[in-house]
Amino acid sequence: MTPRLAGWLGLAVLVAALDQASKYWIMAVLNFGENVPVTGFFDLVLVFNPGAAFSFLAHHSGWQRWFFIILAFAICSWLLSLLRHHQDETLLPTAFSLIIGGAVGNVIDRFVFGAVVDFLYFHVGRYGWPAFNLADSAITLGVVLMLVGQLKGQRGASSPEKIS
Repeated sequence: MTPRLAGWLGLAVLVAALDQASKYWIMAVLNFGENVPVTGFFDLVLVFNPGAAFSFLAHHSGWQRWFFIILAFAICSWLLSLLRHHQDETLLPTAFSLIIGGAVGNVIDRFVFGAVVDFLYFHVGRYGWPAFNLADSAITLGVVLMLVGQLKGQRGASSPEKIS
């Protein structure tokens, strides 16, 4: 393993560790379903989501737990191969590491609790965004960075000096 690859894997581990620490902290200070207003648009809550983003598949019988664990392992395996290939770059490995770390953080929850711990709730009046966590934030940021990397790569490929 090269030092660069180890650094990117270290970032993924850091993301997963920060995610887990934040979830254990929130579980230590809040009871399930408790809501603590922080600002007029942000609350801390403690909820468990057995589904995926926006509670997708949350109301099913439990098979989705294993589906999302297997899916996360498959995506992480793919991203690890991409990480090895792009390890000497900056943007894409950052994206891959954030997604891997976030996915691992949420997979740990699925193994331990059977659902993902969510606690960040943004709202305007009674209209709100579904609660989420640091892992979800890392995954979202990672996907955005991947898209930026793809767009930069496509623009670069179309310029005359890059075609040769």
